[in-house]
Amino acid sequence: RARFPEPVAVLHSGLAAGARLAAWRDAASGRARILVGTRSAVLAPLPELGLVIVDEEHDESYKQQDGVRYSARDVAVKRAADRGVPVLLGSATPSLESLENARSGRYGLLRLTSRAGGARPPAHRLVDLRRDPGDRGLARATLDAVAARVESGEQVLVFLNRRGYAPVLHCADCGWTAECPRCDARLTLHRSPARLRCHHCGHEATPPGRCPACGAPEPMPVGLGTQRTEALLRERFPDTPVLRIDRDAVRGQARLEAVLDEIASGRPAILLGTQMLTKGHHFPAVTLVVVVDADAGLFSADFRAGERLAQQLVQVAGRAGRADRPGEVLVQTRHPEDERLGALLGEGYGAFAARILEERRSLGFPPFGRLALLRAEAPEPAPATAFLEAAARELRAAAGTGLSVLGPVAAPMERRAGRFRAQLLLQAARRAPLHAALATALPRIDALPEARRARWSLDVDPLDTF
Repeated sequence: RARFPEPVAVLHSGLAAGARLAAWRDAASGRARILVGTRSAVLAPLPELGLVIVDEEHDESYKQQDGVRYSARDVAVKRAADRGVPVLLGSATPSLESLENARSGRYGLLRLTSRAGGARPPAHRLVDLRRDPGDRGLARATLDAVAARVESGEQVLVFLNRRGYAPVLHCADCGWTAECPRCDARLTLHRSPARLRCHHCGHEATPPGRCPACGAPEPMPVGLGTQRTEALLRERFPDTPVLRIDRDAVRGQARLEAVLDEIASGRPAILLGTQMLTKGHHFPAVTLVVVVDADAGLFSADFRAGERLAQQLVQVAGRAGRADRPGEVLVQTRHPEDERLGALLGEGYGAFAARILEERRSLGFPPFGRLALLRAEAPEPAPATAFLEAAARELRAAAGTGLSVLGPVAAPMERRAGRFRAQLLLQAARRAPLHAALATALPRIDALPEARRARWSLDVDPLDTF
């Protein structure tokens, strides 16, 4: 609105129903010349569409994961192509699919080779936690670097993508851990108020004063969450404000804006938060970024975990040194020899992406292959598995050459919110055999007697296999 005199409409789920309807009508009538919105805005009617921009095109939130499953980024590309207008996919860490499309010539590639305002890229340094375990997850070298920055009147951003006080409550005497009764997951310990919470289904419980299994006193918290790290930072830096930004500390827009105003003041402070801090923010006074746990994505069963880790690290590192003071990024790890980390920090995101693309090519995984995931869930394991076994028979009967039907198997987290989940993976080198088999088999699958005893869904181009 500051840049363009034409009417601008905004469309997202946080608006009241009347405001959303008004924005939709303004778009449909053509009165609004610019529409800014979240995922569903890509479906809004625009009679004179001339340009589509997808900012942070790599972001997973563009994929609708329940109900009608669709990728807003891919819909944007298709819609622009159908209308014959340009589409611009913007990201500092493009998805591997978009990079491969650019490499193969399907997309044009525009590079930004310098930071806005002439700021220099931050320096990166690995901190080996095996040699310097430090204090409660923060190495001595890290704490010394934080101290030097705040004493110089600068701000520090500490990134830890794990809410709560500790991810595990554990009894050292007998090995008991607090687990969710409805999920195959441990309960996260929270403080203020003291609660055990499941971050998958929302189950809550009161932390026990004694171990329920053996009666030993005070089961101990294990691991780091933002609340525990906040307590450590307040203890070590009592004269410096510690501003925690996660979904527990910032529950409304007013609170978020108050914290952002405090950061914008430029006064010395330690910013601590989850991925809420990594994207879209301009913090001119932040000169040091600390990544507390860089290893979480290195050993995941999800084939996209490495890509997500790299995007997260690059995005959070981009908060450092955005003004006239040079920035630095400290990455804490127990695996400093990992080739992927070395490529990312030493050669940049492009070199890292090239390595991962070669791995994907050898496996036939996207963007060099096509996947679809048939998921099923039920109150007991047997109905979900029986449905998928029957569905697999139909799919194998419909499949020609070039399509593999793998499974069924239990989901990596088999039980979630009291329901047991299983899945069937379809893999093909090209879309045509995959879609042909689905078109033939889906009506038969829907008519299966087993389909009445399980809740099932099909996800084409799944973002995860969980």
